[in-house]
Order: sequence, then structure tokens, then C-alpha cells
Amino acid sequence: MRQFFGMSRSGDLAEAISGLKNPQFIMLMSNNAQFEKHVKMLEKYFPGVPSIGCIGMSYDIRMVEEGVGVVAFLDGVSAAANVLEQVSVMPVKYISRLENDILKVNASSQDTVCIDFCSGNDACVLTTINTVLQPKGISLVGGTGDAGKVSANGKIYQDAVAYALVRNHDGRVKTYKENIYRKCGNYRFIASDTDREKYVIGTLNGKSAKQVYKSILHVTDEEILTQTFQNPFGKINGDDICIISIKEVQGDALACFRQVNDSDVLILLQLADYEAVVQRTIQNICMDFPRRSAVFSVNCLFRYKLFCENGYMENYLQEMAELGSHAGLIGYGEHYNNRFVNQSMTCVVFE
Repeated sequence: MRQFFGMSRSGDLAEAISGLKNPQFIMLMSNNAQFEKHVKMLEKYFPGVPSIGCIGMSYDIRMVEEGVGVVAFLDGVSAAANVLEQVSVMPVKYISRLENDILKVNASSQDTVCIDFCSGNDACVLTTINTVLQPKGISLVGGTGDAGKVSANGKIYQDAVAYALVRNHDGRVKTYKENIYRKCGNYRFIASDTDREKYVIGTLNGKSAKQVYKSILHVTDEEILTQTFQNPFGKINGDDICIISIKEVQGDALACFRQVNDSDVLILLQLADYEAVVQRTIQNICMDFPRRSAVFSVNCLFRYKLFCENGYMENYLQEMAELGSHAGLIGYGEHYNNRFVNQSMTCVVFE
């Protein structure tokens, strides 16, 4: 299979798809003002081709911060794109669509991946989708778009998740998740007074969550939102750590980008040597896949901001390009199988 990436920083979709012929699956990443227009135009250019889309920045070796980016797979893939609606209420109502699409592409654990763009309520969405994917061993990579909108097959949806099942006819697929944080000290917190719907942590070990964070890191209220780039929370999930970013201060509580429940055990994380981590990820992928057709990734907005502030983003994209054709989305939350994570990178590699 082959991966195509086209872009237009002025939002000219015709420019972005210039040279694209006979795609078998398309992903659209557009800006808020032109998203609906681009969705309709894309369907006219490539009628009937499975597609999903969202509002967000995209990249290959270049960043597309405004305008439009298009990723397409061709020459050796089968794909089916669809949507689960009412994700804030009952996404399971539409789960038969996913079950039917698995049959349509003859999906298997070795050669098929699910890629999704979500408008929100990610944790519930992933749990729902995983009830179908997990028994079949099919992996998932995706992320959250902006403005609460996604698209599938030329139509705009709100309160929904757009997904695609992509089967590689030329070999295997495998998903990866990259964590550039490590444990900070021996802090261990029991969360309480949480608001699951608003992702709020009220207290940690019986004390104000805000005051606990401030006293450990010696920061002011105003510095908390930038300190989370260096020191997010982490939730231990088996042998893995899910990163939890702080979104805002709410009185003495902390609102996060990921749900925290009463009695959840949290730890404090600190930024590691992220350049070394990236190199390890690249080495691992090369060991697993000596021949690579494509890599599609989702990088967190916070990672993007951190890399930009440290002058590393351009180098990062160049280093990932060593893998071959690499393109992706800047997301507002990353998906990895049944996990909704923050400040991470997830990707799928096609042999």
C-alpha cells in the first residue's frame, strides 16, 4: 500500500488533493471555518470512497496549522468508514455498524486497524468500540478533533465518532503508544470529590487538589496550566501509565482532559529526555517492520506546544520521516485500543 499526504495552508482543497488518484481511503483534517465545505467538496471529488474527517492541524514533514491536510491510502488496502452517533448518551445503539464493517473488509488482527476521529466522551466511546474489536484482536488508533464535529463519507456529524476499518493487503499492521514522561518522586494520591462528567479532581489524599499540586511543585495558580507540560498526573493501568493533563483551575479543584474517578490512584510525572524516547520508538518500529509502507500518527496538542516551545517540532517531523511516509493529526486527546490518553503519541505502522 501507499500513503498520500497533500496540504494547502490557504485552505484550497483542490491544491491539497493534487496528484491523488484512485484512493481507497481518505482522512480529512481541516479548519473550523472551511470544514463543512471541504467535507462536501471531498465527496464530490471522490464519490463513494470511504472517508473520515475532523477539525485539526495535520503534518508530514511540514505542519499545517491552518488550511487543510489530506491523508489517503491507496494501492493495496480495503476500507470501510462509518459513524457511531449519540456518543454522549448511547453509542452502543449503533454498534451493529461496526460489526457489519468488520465483515465487509474481512478484518483480522494481523492486517487490520481501526482509525477513529471523535467529537467527545472519548472514554465511553472507546469502551464501546472495544467490545467489538478486542475479541477479534483488532487494534485502534485515533484522537479527538476540535469544535465537536466529525465527518464520515461526506456527511457532518456532531456528538459522534467517525471510524474506519483499514485492511492492509500487503502485510501486517501494528499500533504503538509513546510516553515522554516518567515517574516523579514517590508521590501516590487517592482521588476523591471528583466530577466524572466534568473531569474534575476535588481532593487528593483528602486535601485540595490544587494546593497539593502547588505545594509539591512550588508554582502559583497561574503557572499550573503551563507546569502540566512538565508535570502531568499519571494513572497506573496494569503495566502502563495513562497521562492526565490539567485543563484549568476550578476554585480549589483541578479540571483535567481525562476522566478521573473517586478512589483512582494517581502519581506525579515529570518530563523525560523526549528526544531519546522518540529515537527508541523509531528503533522499535524499525526492528518490528524492516519494510514500512506508511506510518499514521496522532500527536497531542500539548506535545506539539511543548516541542514548538523547545524548538524541536521541525526536527521531530524530520526524524519520524526516517521511517518513510509519515503523516498525522494534532489531537485534543489520543486513542490507543481502549485507552483515552493525554500528552502522548499513538500511531499505526503498515508493513
